[in-house]
Amino acid sequence: MKKLLFQFDTDSHASTFDTVVAYDGGADHVIPHAQITPDNVHSLVEGTIFTRPPKAKKNTAIFIGGGDIVAGQALLSAVQSHFFSGFRVSVMLDSNGCNTTAAAAVAKLAVSGVLQGKKAVVLAGTGPVGQRAAAMLAQEGADVTIVSRKMANSEQACEAMKQRFNVDLTAAAAADSDARGDIIQDANIVLSTGAAGIELLRAEHWENNVNLEMLADANATPPIGIGGTDMMDKGGQRHGKIVWGALGFGSLKLALHRACIAKLFEDNTHVLDAELVYKLAKEMA
Repeated sequence: MKKLLFQFDTDSHASTFDTVVAYDGGADHVIPHAQITPDNVHSLVEGTIFTRPPKAKKNTAIFIGGGDIVAGQALLSAVQSHFFSGFRVSVMLDSNGCNTTAAAAVAKLAVSGVLQGKKAVVLAGTGPVGQRAAAMLAQEGADVTIVSRKMANSEQACEAMKQRFNVDLTAAAAADSDARGDIIQDANIVLSTGAAGIELLRAEHWENNVNLEMLADANATPPIGIGGTDMMDKGGQRHGKIVWGALGFGSLKLALHRACIAKLFEDNTHVLDAELVYKLAKEMA
């Protein structure tokens, strides 16, 4: 029986990246749907849960993507609300790589050094990846600060992660690279999760920082987020700090994404959100 993955995307176009990885993860057919909301998903979910006998339901699964993690989380809740008894399929949430990218980055930091009790700063941390990474770092025992250009955005992200993961995060605002350099002076760990092609820190802001132990940058589009590092950095040292670049931990991100897709087809009960994705990432790292 064919393994069918229904891709529910909250954006106007379904992600081609997620489609390719879905095939590489073992799906026989990927059926993308765009502009999916809690209001229009009902009939699509019914199509996945009523069409195959109980023992064959594991061959149908749902992937929720798109650029908006709030919309993705709401869609996940809506999809699950239509499941009942044995009428369900496995489902995965990864809006804009929020879970797989964040999990891969934090897992690589976790195997490179100590997170417990460390001060961690997530730059441009109000996006899907930054929020989830901040929560994962906090769950590992780090004291985490989310930095954005506007304090209101940082505060909103911290509150969202408090509600979702019951973690306490600190909000901070920094309008430019110098201000971000000031914020990381006491940090032990810096993770940059900004938009592609935007340098958030210059090399001068971190190279001589004696408190810094590890850095990671999720941006692979030049100029990358942390100046003086390289997208290919794989846990080697620069100026006495362990550095991970976007492509350095990106191999784990892709392997993790594929492994999660494969796991969807093991049975029809999996819900792959941050917790299970991060658990798998740590095992793989």
